[in-house]
Amino acid sequence: MTAAAAEIEFAGDGARRECKICWHVYDPALGDEVWQIPAGPAFQRLPAHWRCPVCDAAKDAFLVLDR
Repeated sequence: MTAAAAEIEFAGDGARRECKICWHVYDPALGDEVWQIPAGPAFQRLPAHWRCPVCDAAKDAFLVLDR
């Protein structure tokens, strides 16, 4: 298992993620209004083409905030 995969598994479905470029936080409890994602989906369940709604960074630019 890669370090990134281990981090995702360890973070759990309710973990918030923060963009390391602009510090935008994706919170599953809030969803993403820009991408029209309703509240609920965990970060790892966002579409593969999802990007930061603030700076357009890819999903791999997000770090786990909650453990």
